[in-house]
Amino acid sequence: MRGLLSFVLLTCAASALGAPEGVVTVKKLDGRVRVEVDGGLFTEYIYDLDVQPILHPVIGPGGIRMTRLWPMDASDEREAHDHPHHRSLWMTHGDINGVDFWRALDPQPKVLHDALLKAEIDGGVAVIQARNRWVAPDGRVHCTDTRTIRCSSKERTRMIDYAVSLHASQGPFVFGVNEEGMMAIRTRPELCLKGPLAKGQAVNSEGIRGVSIWGKRANWVDYWAPVDGRVVGVAILDHPSNPRHPTWWHARDYGLITANPSGGHDTTGKTGPIRVEAGESLSFRYRFVFHEGDFEQAEIGRRYEEYASAP
Repeated sequence: MRGLLSFVLLTCAASALGAPEGVVTVKKLDGRVRVEVDGGLFTEYIYDLDVQPILHPVIGPGGIRMTRLWPMDASDEREAHDHPHHRSLWMTHGDINGVDFWRALDPQPKVLHDALLKAEIDGGVAVIQARNRWVAPDGRVHCTDTRTIRCSSKERTRMIDYAVSLHASQGPFVFGVNEEGMMAIRTRPELCLKGPLAKGQAVNSEGIRGVSIWGKRANWVDYWAPVDGRVVGVAILDHPSNPRHPTWWHARDYGLITANPSGGHDTTGKTGPIRVEAGESLSFRYRFVFHEGDFEQAEIGRRYEEYASAP
């Protein structure tokens, strides 16, 4: 897609506390949609990849990059070159009709872009909506999806609301039990819990900390660390309308944070596959909160209640 289309909503009016809100803009570019806050990059929705659409990079409060660059960009030599399928911020699953759409296999199943339905500003929020098809190596389409991504900036916090509906448009499909999935982010090295640059800490909504959050069910998970002289973090919130809420968390010490409603590994046997009949859909909603301070300073508990109760 060629050309440049920019929608700018000038909403610099002061909030009730007198603090200005970030002005969000969205631009359609070739193969991607760029979201900016106050003229600086927030993220790009990149959909012309041959694997799956991603958000890359994600820039948090104070202009601090929150996601790792590799494998899209090898300019940060400090980053580990592991798990090439961990691409910044993405959504996919390890078992759709038995096909692994998660790992970087050869030949690799793919989530391919079909159409960009929206790229606009609505009430000061950037809204991106796209349609995709899930294609196995043999060319069979196992399902399609519609995903709506809303990017906003408020109270020195940046948020991404990510909603996806998987459609049984090609006949019924089975959303299987698998550790690998589903709504994921791979953080920059400082936010990890282990590694030469790791400074991170992690907690879930149940008060469980560190590596012990892996495989547990919780409303939310938060990672934070000092980066470039300031403490920043990212929380993922699981909406209560989601199937099998509260979700399990495939949250690792090397910076992978994944909300996984299918369970997997030690949770296998406590759940089962979900069969989606022809013509029906399976829908999920998540919120990413990129914040300053630790989880208490960022009031993640309050932010979760606001997210859970909003219409």
